[in-house]
Amino acid sequence: MKYGMNMLLWTSDVTEEHFGILESLKSWGYDGVELPVFDLDPAKFARIGKKLDELGLGRTAVTVCSDADNPISPDASIRAAALTRLKKAIDTVAAAGATQLCGPIHSALGTFSGTGPTADEWKYAQEALSKAADHARQNNVTLVCEYLNRFECYFLTNAADDARFCREVNHPNLKMMYDTFHANIEEKDLAAAMRGCWDQVVHVHISENDRSTPGEGHVDWKTTFQTLKELKYDGWLMVEAFGLALPALAAATKVWRRMFPSEEYLAKNALAFMKRMMS
Repeated sequence: MKYGMNMLLWTSDVTEEHFGILESLKSWGYDGVELPVFDLDPAKFARIGKKLDELGLGRTAVTVCSDADNPISPDASIRAAALTRLKKAIDTVAAAGATQLCGPIHSALGTFSGTGPTADEWKYAQEALSKAADHARQNNVTLVCEYLNRFECYFLTNAADDARFCREVNHPNLKMMYDTFHANIEEKDLAAAMRGCWDQVVHVHISENDRSTPGEGHVDWKTTFQTLKELKYDGWLMVEAFGLALPALAAATKVWRRMFPSEEYLAKNALAFMKRMMS
């Protein structure tokens, strides 16, 4: 098992000024980090990757899509922009030495049509992500498609649909993740949801119901970790927690008040919690 921390707890733009945080995460016992990828600057991410190599920290990456680069837009030019951006994001994470690019890369975050996904949108997303996966394969990167709860998107909102989407694309470099926050909202039976999608899962986000310290809320952690062990999962357990450091993402994360004493408290306690639950 590999234990990681998403850097979105501190920033959406990791730079040299955050190297001290990376050093702390290593000293606290983390195996790696998840890098937010919004500034598509391969040179900058190569420098971050070099620092992570020096520290012996692994890395994955996460990004989102916007209205300007929405893979399911009815506008062909916007869909083309989405593919172009995904390819640039893949190049960027490859420069950092990351082998996974995670996130809701199927549609624009926080954008709603007023109805559920259409057949055309399903086709558009699969076309875009299939082509992006071809590019990812050339760069030793796997795209990891994340479903979100119904309040953050409308396209992929549960484990079964995400797994079906990936199975239909049927590309070795397009898989999915399981996120405990979204599952807590959308799944009727956590164990059944996990078992039903696990042939496609390559990444797990550990996130509490209030987006703060895992183990201090009401996510059904007993079932979650029992099923992880039953399914013999041995990939990343990546903590995804949000504070007040990301005003640009407040509309999506809906974090309006401080939920934990400090970032250090959350990071240390999250790691101890995961290891305790897996032991």
